[in-house]
Amino acid sequence: MPPSVPSSRVTIHDVARHAGVSHQTVSRVMNEHPSVAPSTRQKVQQAIHTLHYQPNLAARTLVTQRTSTLGIVGFGLLYYGPAQMMLNIEQAARNRGYSVTLASIPELREAEIERALLDLRRQNVDGIIMITPLKGVDTDRIRAVCGAIPFVLVDAPDAGSLSGATIDQKAGGHLAAQHLIALGHERIALLCGPQRWHDARLRLDGWTEALNEAGLRPVTVLEGDWTAASGFGLTQELLAARTSFTGLLVGNDQMALGALWALHERGVSVPRDVSIVGFDDIPESRFFHPPLTTVRQDFATLGALSLATLLEAIESPDTTPQPHVLKPEILIRASTTTPTPSP
Repeated sequence: MPPSVPSSRVTIHDVARHAGVSHQTVSRVMNEHPSVAPSTRQKVQQAIHTLHYQPNLAARTLVTQRTSTLGIVGFGLLYYGPAQMMLNIEQAARNRGYSVTLASIPELREAEIERALLDLRRQNVDGIIMITPLKGVDTDRIRAVCGAIPFVLVDAPDAGSLSGATIDQKAGGHLAAQHLIALGHERIALLCGPQRWHDARLRLDGWTEALNEAGLRPVTVLEGDWTAASGFGLTQELLAARTSFTGLLVGNDQMALGALWALHERGVSVPRDVSIVGFDDIPESRFFHPPLTTVRQDFATLGALSLATLLEAIESPDTTPQPHVLKPEILIRASTTTPTPSP
């Protein structure tokens, strides 16, 4: 085994030579990037341990002119999904020794995005992560405004190599609809989220695809705004119109909460009369009455993968990042059951 190098002189290149890998691979291991094979990761970790390598962030800042600060551009952070993305990215960044600056935009307009990006550029951040879960984001314009600063988009299915990670929203919608169909439901109503959000559009696509595969059509499709109040109001509309349905697919858990209350007020039993499936698995969903069947998204992994992709772009700019797609899962609770036979 090669002799240890004194810790004061150990560099990432020393670790790479000791492990027999590239310095980019060492960087990926240090940033916990999932693309590294377990055996390679073990070799690099052993080399780091043997050489007593510890990255000196202050020295790195002097040499590279980096600030060890990342910027996050966030939209819709009042909602559960975007808020979870931001919190998990921030935690992952701090675990990697980076501080985080948040630029929250009040509405998705080109001028607001550019203002936030320019503000982060003035702070000399090393990279930018954008949480913009809406359709129509102009990635070419973002690239022009960011200049030489690397950036990735979180949960943006059309971003290609600019995407750190995405959760397959359509697959999640498909799972939810398949669950009701497998239980025997044929009259299913859809309460979708706002269609200017790509998450809402893809969930609706997944629902309708599963219904089409089963030879079914939704009894109605109504659009809400992610809030419990909209779920309550839309369900009241369904009931007032005397729409016949035994299954209800809802765009997120907050809207499902409103739907549950509207059904309760009208004396409609869940799940005996109507089965409901939500989306997100917010912490409160298992305490709804009844506990809510819902689709769970792994926001912790989403944040870690997006951060790893950005750090790779910062430290190895010639490397082409590989986007990652995460599959959601359905959690079956007491809000769904087989439909009651018609009298």
